[in-house]
Amino acid sequence: MGQAAVVIGAGITGTLVAHTLAQQGWRVVVLEAEHVGAGSSSRTAAGIRQQFSTPETVLGMRYSVDVYRNFPERVGGAEVPIVQNGYLFLLGTAEEKEAAQARVRLQHRCGLVEAELLEGRALTDRFPWVEGHAVLAATWCPSDGFLHPATVYNEAALAAQRLGVELIQRARVIGVERSGARIDAVVSTRGRHPADLVIDATNAWSPRLARVLGGVELPIAALKRCLWFAERAGSLSEAELLAMPLTVAPSGAYMRPENGNSLLMGWSRPIEAEPEFSYDDQDRVPPEYFHKTGTDSIAYETWAALAEVVPAVGEFAGITATTAGYYGTTPDHNPYLGYDPQVPNLIRLAGFSGHGAMFGPFTALVAGQLAAAGRDVPTVPALGHDVPVATFQLGRDPVVPESQVI
Repeated sequence: MGQAAVVIGAGITGTLVAHTLAQQGWRVVVLEAEHVGAGSSSRTAAGIRQQFSTPETVLGMRYSVDVYRNFPERVGGAEVPIVQNGYLFLLGTAEEKEAAQARVRLQHRCGLVEAELLEGRALTDRFPWVEGHAVLAATWCPSDGFLHPATVYNEAALAAQRLGVELIQRARVIGVERSGARIDAVVSTRGRHPADLVIDATNAWSPRLARVLGGVELPIAALKRCLWFAERAGSLSEAELLAMPLTVAPSGAYMRPENGNSLLMGWSRPIEAEPEFSYDDQDRVPPEYFHKTGTDSIAYETWAALAEVVPAVGEFAGITATTAGYYGTTPDHNPYLGYDPQVPNLIRLAGFSGHGAMFGPFTALVAGQLAAAGRDVPTVPALGHDVPVATFQLGRDPVVPESQVI
């Protein structure tokens, strides 16, 4: 039998990591305080893009897209969980256009050759519902899109269990047994779990878990984020809505189809962190974000911001629902993927800043390399590239902050 690994958290990250470790021969136990997908994984807009501004992230997300595109063969299940409608970043100023041109050049160097800058007729011919007078240009990548997150974590959990992983739900971690700095066993409300390796896959819950495990309390802030759903009406057809890419306005407001009659909308707005939130707090909607509060709520501000660049959205029948969840956000909006400096057999995979779903396969790849090496590694092999991981590791040097938008 292989060595024992305890994975804490059964969202997209935890289930994919458990599957990867089981493939490597580890004896894996997954501990989930509630149920599979109970945290942010089930409350995400689930965008997945490769249009980032650092080579590490572009390469990592190219790997994630490849895994999601081939998910039944790579992981399991019958359904491909990625909808490749693309990502369309709309740009409003010459400065934004200049920065976008530089990003596209970088993305091409990283093999993302399908990313392109569109302007003028090239933009409005491709996307006739875009208001050309309100937008200067756009970047477009057709292989980006969004995910069905429940498919990911449910199928990954089942695939892991087929490989012998023990998944224990309603198992809140309450302590550890240790020899010196190392953890020998994790203690949950469901028993004692021997551990040669422990994986923290709890994201927004990571700082409080660190207190139990004895690890560094990373600067990960739990920030409430809301999503709204608008009912289709007016000139935009069902087929046009279903084919719409995940579209980001110059303001940062974004939207994508939920189905042929419902548009998902979001906007990351400044909000106070909630360090001691409860499980039920995930679904609590602040009054200023709730669509039933009134037309001066952020829900309607978001709808109006999107209608400025896509006028057909302004014809929709109204906002039908508001949902909420947490981003586990870091100061530079990059995640932590590495060993804890205080606990030598603890790997931290947390702080995804709204990008945890898209990072999932790449995170699992990194976790497998870290577990095999027993230490932090400088690169991981992905799609023929040696992808640097120092950008994502604890104690990293200052790096270029990645975009806060979805």
